[in-house]
Amino acid sequence: MPGMWWAVGAVVAVGLLSAYLVWTAGRVERLHDRAELAARALDAHLLRRAAAAAVLAERRYGVELYAAARIALDAHPDEREAAENDLTRQLRAVQLDPADPDCEAVIAASRRLALARQVHTDLVRDARAARGRPLVRLLRMGRGREWPRYFDIDDPTLTVPADVPTA
Repeated sequence: MPGMWWAVGAVVAVGLLSAYLVWTAGRVERLHDRAELAARALDAHLLRRAAAAAVLAERRYGVELYAAARIALDAHPDEREAAENDLTRQLRAVQLDPADPDCEAVIAASRRLALARQVHTDLVRDARAARGRPLVRLLRMGRGREWPRYFDIDDPTLTVPADVPTA
């Protein structure tokens, strides 16, 4: 009889360990998937802001802002961070009037971009932390996926001058 308890204990221990490993592998995969979705959402918000900035530049602010917006729209992935930072600097250099619908579109797109950037950063941090755990590294649970990458840009939030009333 005592030998049977050891066998039952070993089966329970193996079952619990297996369940934990399956749960951990699933968590690593889910975090990778969420980080990829957040990267796509961030990309969409970057494109919306650049497009809104291009429209604004065509109508009001001229060549430099338009050039920065076009460069951001056309940038290759390895040049994207620098192009987006340049666009942010160009947008901060112009006086944006929130009463103007074109300016409001850029301001709103910048706010949504800031939120998307924060969500992306948080999910990348979580995915990298899960993947960096010793057991996950030892068992190479994320081996089929690239490490999630941060998108390092300046805070895209645009400030509205204090003397301009907001709606």
